[in-house]
Amino acid sequence: MWSAYNVKVRDCWAVTSVTLRRCLKLGAAMAKSKFEYVRNFEADDTCLAHCWVVVRLDGRNFHRFAEKHNFAKPNDSRALHLMTKCAQTVMTELEDIVIAYGQSDEYSFVFKRKSNWFKRRASKFMTHVASQFASSYVFYWRDYFEDQPLLYPPGFDGRVIVYPNNQTLKDYLSWRQADCHVNNLYNTVFWALVQQSGLTPVQAQERLQVGEVTTKEVKLPAEIEGKKMAVTRTRIKPVPLYCDIIGDAFWKEHPEILDEDS
Repeated sequence: MWSAYNVKVRDCWAVTSVTLRRCLKLGAAMAKSKFEYVRNFEADDTCLAHCWVVVRLDGRNFHRFAEKHNFAKPNDSRALHLMTKCAQTVMTELEDIVIAYGQSDEYSFVFKRKSNWFKRRASKFMTHVASQFASSYVFYWRDYFEDQPLLYPPGFDGRVIVYPNNQTLKDYLSWRQADCHVNNLYNTVFWALVQQSGLTPVQAQERLQVGEVTTKEVKLPAEIEGKKMAVTRTRIKPVPLYCDIIGDAFWKEHPEILDEDS
């Protein structure tokens, strides 16, 4: 009697299992045929092959953030070192990055020319870099601002730019460093007028206004062509450098960055 009953129970479970699998397959087929069309709305954001992919992050409304968190003027070493720490963390986690350059509240990350990371989707490049950087900024905040609590979470926006060759990449990084020099010069003089000369911010801004702006064309060094060399590189960890990247000396000292095999 119990044996027959057990057989009936097993048969019942077997029938139920088969029916359940059929329902699941039918439901999945219906869902796929009825709803999968929404994937067609996803835009193709694949970056061009064999090009340098650069992700540049900028702090969102960081003027207000700096004021609320009592950043020293014109430059707060704590904030700058925190930004560098976040960039090092990004480079450690996302190994296809070959170089990063930062100033103030922005950082640019350069991915290998031949990187196939996430099939070179721009949205993946940008979101992974931005999320890793922002989370690192919050995580390491207390290491650099021991006496200043984080009042609210910072925000960073990002953009993806694609550069076709070594020279355009070098020109981009030179542009960012030239911009850094101009901004730093202005901010240093501006805050000297406010803090040392007693001018109001409005008065200092008026003092620094000029009636005429002249543009001077600067000839950048041409890229070295026709020279090939074998480079062996062992990557241990990202190292912060405070140096000139506009001139050619930096690129001669670090040829592995623009290596065609990267």
